[in-house]
Parts: sequence; C-alpha cells; structure tokens
Amino acid sequence: MAEFVHLHNHSEFSLLDGLAKIKDLVGRAKELHMSAIAITDHGNFYGVIKFYQECLRQGIKPIIGCEVYVANRSLQDKEAGVDKGYNHLILLAENETGYKNLMKIITVSHLEGYYYKPRTDIELLEKYHEGLICLSACISGYVTEPLIEGQDELAENRAIRLAKIFGPDHFYLELQRHQKVPNLELANTKLISLSRKLGLPLVATNDNHYIRKDDAEAHEILLCIQTQNTILEKNRGLTMLDSPKI
Repeated sequence: MAEFVHLHNHSEFSLLDGLAKIKDLVGRAKELHMSAIAITDHGNFYGVIKFYQECLRQGIKPIIGCEVYVANRSLQDKEAGVDKGYNHLILLAENETGYKNLMKIITVSHLEGYYYKPRTDIELLEKYHEGLICLSACISGYVTEPLIEGQDELAENRAIRLAKIFGPDHFYLELQRHQKVPNLELANTKLISLSRKLGLPLVATNDNHYIRKDDAEAHEILLCIQTQNTILEKNRGLTMLDSPKI
C-alpha cells in the first residue's frame, strides 16, 4: 500500500483561517506513521522555521511550501473594482534553490504585489520557478475556478502555461474530496478529464485547516471572527463541520 503524505496544510499562521498548531500538526503526522508533511500557509512563511524545527524534533521530513495568491492581471495592477480578485496555487520547495525562490516570490508579493492580499503573477513565477513543484490548489485555484465557471478553454490554457513554466513532473492537478463543498465533485471530474487530455499528473490532497474532528466547532468560530459573522447566523456559507481535517 502506497504511503500518503499531506501536501496542503494550513497552520495557525494562516491567520484567522488555520487552526492547527504546528507541534500538534507534526505530532498527528507522526501518530499516523507518515514520513513527511507539508506546510502551505496562505501567502506567508511565518511558521516555516518553527515547522522545520518541530519536524526534525519528531523525526518527520518537512516539506516547505506556501499557498500563493495569483493576481487576475499583473501584481502591479491595483485598480479598484478590477484587481481585488485572485486565484490560488500551491508551491512546494523541492530543494534549497526552490526554498530561496519561494522566499523571493513571497517577498515580492508582499512588497510590490500587495492589494488586499500579497499577490504574485505568472511573470514572477516564470522568473523564480526553478526548484519548485506547483499544485493547482483548491476550488479557488488558478486552473480549477475557471473549470467550475464553465471556462474550460481558459483553464486548459492556464494549465498548459503552468506545465511549461514548472516543467515535466513539477505541475500537478490537485484533487480533493470534502463533504458538502460546493462544486468540488464537478471540479474533480473536470480535472481528471483535463489530466487525460493534456497528460498532466494528478495528486490527491486535502485542504486541511485543523487536525481532528473535535476541532471543528472551534475552527468555525475562528472563521466567524474572520468573516465578521456570528455562530448563530444560519446562512454564513460552508460550516467548518464540513471542512478539511487530517
């Protein structure tokens, strides 16, 4: 039986979004006899050193990554009503070169691309792609969201471009399975079809934001703080009882 490794995880350093404390995240991976685990917080490297040290302490291989925000246009464009939107991509450092390039991408995203979020763009990814593995991320992903919206040609063109940027075996279409996440089954079906059409590899992940089932209620309250809702509101979207966990 092939070993499973979680490659898409949000710690407490995905601010007001991730609940998992790094020590507990790594400890859960060890408890499940996993040899490695990744950290992919939103747009930042805040938890990376702590994560790396904790993985070494517990005998788990650390995989350093980030879920980056990709601007609709360029990272320099900051026009009100036009450039607020963005898509996600997962970037994982394959080696030291990749780690340094990911630091550069995140730094530029904060210093030059910040508009609501620290944003990168395709040109920046082209410049600093070496040593990085790219995953297509969640339903808000750079390839996945157009598929859900019926823009299949746009999704295909984006996938082709990312595959050219990162090279063979360095760009993967990411499949997830979470109960009651809108359009996720549609996304998976279309991603599998796109994989077959373009010859791109698939990878199974979970978009983890907390560790155990018992954490669900606390995480839902955390999201209420982020979205300025209350726990008593019925129509506040996806509840964290349906959200990903390890």
